[in-house]
Amino acid sequence: MQSNGKAAVVLVTDYAWPDLAIEREIIEPAGLVLAAGPSAPGSAAEIEALVRETDPSSILTNWAPVSAAAIAWPTRLRHVGRLGVGLDNIDVAAATARGALVTNVPDYCVEEVSDHAVALLLAWARGLIGFDAAVKAGVWAPASASLRRVRDLTVGIVGLGRIGRRTAEKLAAFGVRLVAHNRGPLAAGDLPVTSMGLDDLLAASDVVIIHAPLNADSHHLFDAARIGRMRPGALLINVSRGPIVDNAALLAALERGHLSGAGLDVVEGEPSPPPALAGRADVIITPHVAFSSAASLAELRRRAAQEAVRVLSGEPALHPCNQPDARR
Repeated sequence: MQSNGKAAVVLVTDYAWPDLAIEREIIEPAGLVLAAGPSAPGSAAEIEALVRETDPSSILTNWAPVSAAAIAWPTRLRHVGRLGVGLDNIDVAAATARGALVTNVPDYCVEEVSDHAVALLLAWARGLIGFDAAVKAGVWAPASASLRRVRDLTVGIVGLGRIGRRTAEKLAAFGVRLVAHNRGPLAAGDLPVTSMGLDDLLAASDVVIIHAPLNADSHHLFDAARIGRMRPGALLINVSRGPIVDNAALLAALERGHLSGAGLDVVEGEPSPPPALAGRADVIITPHVAFSSAASLAELRRRAAQEAVRVLSGEPALHPCNQPDARR
């Protein structure tokens, strides 16, 4: 694939795996040039400099921010692809105005993220983290147990999309009561899920699991007022995006005992979450790995690279996320 006699460039801004072998074996046989930044995500300014250096027709980003300036500079940009699901690190409006198609891989980690949400719930209910630490410290105190029967819990799911539905399916096998809140119509199908307004869900749920995307409406959706509406002693699980939860509000609720704990795979301020939050014994925290498995990463990398090739070949994208301005 050439433009003005030059092979089109696919720029991978950053990547959370050891090499780009999978991407290379898909991109280069299609007649494209693969360019890459360092594996660690750069700043917006660093990505803009990388774009100026490589002049890509397609930008694939994992965590690095793709700003309006990065989108404006390339002479023949046609595609910006997310190596992931969420689009909060891409200026989608700028890409749309520029005429560049934005894509993602929306369903590569449905099993992994739903597994992780269920695992955080089970670890809290059965006290796994605390007992493991105690036994390794030489304390054997089964009489100290204050555990929960999972079947007796009401679990509220905020965002019943692909991953939220799969979490509900897995939890249904435990016999929990399931309630859910969705921005759009609740497509529960044959799942035993009751639709609720968000405030009603918070008051009814022993466990609240966040599966919502991060956008202007959901930023700090869980602020002090909303967390205050949660059932006393409840658990908050976030496997979506950190800034959906206000760190200060969550910490205050934990300190005063309103919540019994939190399970966080994502946290505002990552990769350096607030020590006051991350260091708490009642917080289970993992480093944004809910999406990860050998199978999911291979699938993500392959499908994202194939989408770039597809778009630059003039074929329809499988997962378009915008409607670019055709005049550009």
